[in-house]
Amino acid sequence: MKHTREEKMEAIGRVMDTLDVLRVKCPWDAKQTNESLRPNTIEETFELAEALSNDDTSNISKELGDVLLHILFYAKIGEEKGEFDIADVADKLNGKLIFRHPHVFGDVSVKDSHEVEQNWEQLKLKEKDGNKRVLAGVPTALPALIKADRIQEKAANVGFDWEKREDVWHKVKEEVAEVDAEISTMNQERIEDELGDLLFSIVNVARLYGVNPENALEKTNKKFIKRFNYIEDKAKEEGRKLNEMTLDEMDVYWNEAKKL
Repeated sequence: MKHTREEKMEAIGRVMDTLDVLRVKCPWDAKQTNESLRPNTIEETFELAEALSNDDTSNISKELGDVLLHILFYAKIGEEKGEFDIADVADKLNGKLIFRHPHVFGDVSVKDSHEVEQNWEQLKLKEKDGNKRVLAGVPTALPALIKADRIQEKAANVGFDWEKREDVWHKVKEEVAEVDAEISTMNQERIEDELGDLLFSIVNVARLYGVNPENALEKTNKKFIKRFNYIEDKAKEEGRKLNEMTLDEMDVYWNEAKKL
């Protein structure tokens, strides 16, 4: 389905008009604030992420609409306060895109996407007159796995990275040994520290080999759920409960599920 630019703008305008009415006539919409909407926004973002992960085109479109509603809602609240409106949001975004793409809108040359990312980080610092720390742009509320990936990306973009990606495996082995050493002491705090270091180094491996760690782990989660559900279904067919089966019996069905 393809729409003209005018049709796209009109469609967004209709949503804005509907929101204007709801903000006045609907008791729920009328009482919403930035703070009250925030949990819903987080939920909608995760629902969009799930649809993207499943490559579910229909739901991607639906969830994008829900996220768009929240963007327009926050802009509407800003407009009511006399702080900003959706035009300000769009203008700031457009200005940022042009500023951070001098290789497209200026005379800067880049050879690959990696150089684009490096320039992006440097330009972000310039926007703050060099006073913003490199890692300050990583949201504190991000899930730890995603946050680790973003931290490492930003550090790498200013040159703090392994010279050869193969070298990261030495760090992984070092961290495994340190976890093993702490496990022998049964010091829970030290075990947690070293496991954190090991997980951080594994995220580094994923980044250096072009794998998104969040996507990789989610694929494994789904794989585990599918295989475990197979074991549970087989147990039900036999009229048994999982806790009545031995580990060896469950392993048989686990291996069957892997083949399937």
